[in-house]
Amino acid sequence: MSSTPVIGIDASRAVGRTRTGTENYSYQLIQGLLAEPVEFDWRLYTNGAGGSLADDLPANAELREIPSPRLWTHLRLSGELLRHRVNGLFVPSHVVPLYHPPSVVTIHDLGYLHWPESHPESQLRMLDYTTRWSAKVARHIIVPSGQTARDLTRFYKVPASKMTVIHHGVNPAMSTLPTTADTTLRDRYLLNNPFVLAVGTIQPRKNLPVLGHAIAQLNKETSIDLVIAGKQGWMADEVMAELSEAGLGDHLRVLDYVPDDDLPALYRAADIFVQPSRFEGFGMPILEAMACGTPVIAARGSSLDEIGGDAAIRFDHDDCEELTARIAELLSDETLKHQVIANGRSWSEGFTWEQTARKTRIVLTEHLL
Repeated sequence: MSSTPVIGIDASRAVGRTRTGTENYSYQLIQGLLAEPVEFDWRLYTNGAGGSLADDLPANAELREIPSPRLWTHLRLSGELLRHRVNGLFVPSHVVPLYHPPSVVTIHDLGYLHWPESHPESQLRMLDYTTRWSAKVARHIIVPSGQTARDLTRFYKVPASKMTVIHHGVNPAMSTLPTTADTTLRDRYLLNNPFVLAVGTIQPRKNLPVLGHAIAQLNKETSIDLVIAGKQGWMADEVMAELSEAGLGDHLRVLDYVPDDDLPALYRAADIFVQPSRFEGFGMPILEAMACGTPVIAARGSSLDEIGGDAAIRFDHDDCEELTARIAELLSDETLKHQVIANGRSWSEGFTWEQTARKTRIVLTEHLL
């Protein structure tokens, strides 16, 4: 190892083609960290091709592509760290490898303990083991919300002094002005009617059937669609069956995964964004919708109160009648709608990846060097 200190980063989550929550966090944060002025070097590890991370790396960063078909974290990454030592390791998503130098890990949420029915049994055991392990062996833990910090103390006895809350940032593309993509998006996705939007993996804890029943109730007096943008998750078939029972008919559109380049235009096209989740460790789509100028309705509880602040309209996640009323109010009251939009834009401006990267760099420097 050279005389210059080196911090390694597990960048495996940042190079996928269909990035969602933790993958987007890894990608955006790594880009921000590489732009930070530091007096050490970075070493990024990926399971295969580095994708866009390999483009325009600064002089103090290198990318090591170390492919492995299975057990990448605990075997391949551990072996690389054993053979080529670094001063410290940053893991942006949950799992510290078996062999590791002093490490900082980001643990995003413990939703599997709040809603175990949202996961297969084998995944529950793995999530519990890897999170418990990482929380124990890491020198310090970054969490995206006070909710996750409280859960780590409650379930795994992690002291508050071992954790730092650092909120995620919002992709700057979300706050750009409309482009030609906005005019073509409705045609490409066949979005011909006014619609309420939900974004996220289709799984039970996202609580989509409550939203479906609310839209069905509204359609007794108006005509509005429910558009869901999200890939299929655990028990997606059961969720879709419940949505069908709501009686939405042609008023339900499921777009599957929507590429990052299309998301800003999709948010802007929506009349309202709703986050009905029973539990979230952060709730990034709330901030994305706000930044795009779309009014937000969000369920009370978990991290959503913290992340949405007073800029979102609230409802109890199991109260379909309350949600129906909140949507109806926004659809009928232009003054209220514009106020919610203005509040959301202002609130979302407080969440930037530059700020997230700066705070993360401070934690890494303090605990790894």
